Amino acid sequence: MSDRGIKSYAAYIPRQRMDRAAIAAAHAWAMPGLKAAGKGERAFCSWDEDAITMSVDAVRACLKSPLANAIGSLSFASTTAPFADLQNASVIAAASGLSAHLSSSDVGGSLRAGTSALIHALESTNATDSMVVAADNRRAKPASPQEMQYGAGSAAVRTGTGDLIARYLGSASAVSQFADHFRSSGQSYDYHWEERWVRDEGYLKIVPEVVERLFKNTGVSAAQIDYFCLAATISGVAPAVAKKLKIRPDAVVDNLASRCGDSGAAHPLMMLALALETAKPGQRILVIGFGAGADALLFEATEALTSYRSAATVSDQVARGVTDKNYTKLLSFSGELELDWGMRAEFDAKTSLTQLYRSSDQIISFIGGRCTACGAIQFPRMSACVQCGSDGALAPTPLADEAAKVATFTADWLQYYPAPPLYVGLVQFDNGARTLMEMVDIVPDKFDVGLPLRMVFRIKERDGLRHHHRYFWKATPVG
Repeated sequence: MSDRGIKSYAAYIPRQRMDRAAIAAAHAWAMPGLKAAGKGERAFCSWDEDAITMSVDAVRACLKSPLANAIGSLSFASTTAPFADLQNASVIAAASGLSAHLSSSDVGGSLRAGTSALIHALESTNATDSMVVAADNRRAKPASPQEMQYGAGSAAVRTGTGDLIARYLGSASAVSQFADHFRSSGQSYDYHWEERWVRDEGYLKIVPEVVERLFKNTGVSAAQIDYFCLAATISGVAPAVAKKLKIRPDAVVDNLASRCGDSGAAHPLMMLALALETAKPGQRILVIGFGAGADALLFEATEALTSYRSAATVSDQVARGVTDKNYTKLLSFSGELELDWGMRAEFDAKTSLTQLYRSSDQIISFIGGRCTACGAIQFPRMSACVQCGSDGALAPTPLADEAAKVATFTADWLQYYPAPPLYVGLVQFDNGARTLMEMVDIVPDKFDVGLPLRMVFRIKERDGLRHHHRYFWKATPVG
């Protein structure tokens, strides 16, 4: 039995949820059959969210557990990573406040990138902990079945030895030339094969073989599985695979289709996190990643799980959703619809990579400065203290996790903004810092001065000419 396992976990699901009935209604003139799939809602990213920002939210929540060991490695798994040749994991590490002295990697190529990265971390012999985070924001062609099925989200898992909430019992994998879908480099959309073929020749043949090998290697039987996590958008696949393996029907974990949708490479880890919310000591969790083969991972909940609660559970993330019926908003945010924003939107958003490097601790890590003479905290850091005028060096002071509230705000409808109106105002931190910030995910009738805020890492601007995203920190209501 392995002495490694899971030490903490967290999830992030965008707050915005599109009513599937609204999607179906928009296409009813051409695709009336979509009405049958127009049930529930699916998560979708705001214009300033992507796989990196979602990962930062999940990793930061995962790090809130009071564990002594340092993070020695970070793996980021995604099929929709913003950058093809600029390591995404390094941005996530810096924004999450992790040490610069760690190893980092991007993992992609299939929807089992998340489970493959998790296996690699669990099989590691390093003394330090590992952080695995998976996130996806997959594009779907309008009126396609995938537009209904896809969602967005991120899940982070901290692995290591010592204070485990779930012990790693083992894994098994297989590679296969079976392609249920694919997306070529440079293309926006996945191409999917016929569902019945994928179910019968893919899931029902590849997954059972891998799981049976795992059972044989670990000595665990199908009857001992309490949670079966198989992410599949095809209806009925998970129960069918469970039946073939003789796993109890009640062990099949909810695939979150009705409130979230398929979050791609993150979804197996998302379902694992959901299972850990209710698992009891001694219960076993089987997690499957599928894509050009399959991964199967087996865990056993420990006594420590009874006193553990994630800082960002899947259930909480699902519950905080706000339903939207403005289908064109989904199209605009996902890049399927280019609106004419007028002349105010005509500007060059070129990022100065030199300035980004020189001020990365402020821009990416949100580190302000504390005056060593009077103690005042400021952001951004200036050459002299804004309170006492001292020109002594300012002590680095992280602000990303500091409590704050709304001091002033305005809703600007005149300035160009991809999701009008632009909310901006003074944010008052409990430690005394005060700075002008953009405010996002606002519910107008519930937003006012004094409202508690938390900091989130988001896209500040998109450079459409050079295809670069400029990231920065914004404030959002707590909850």
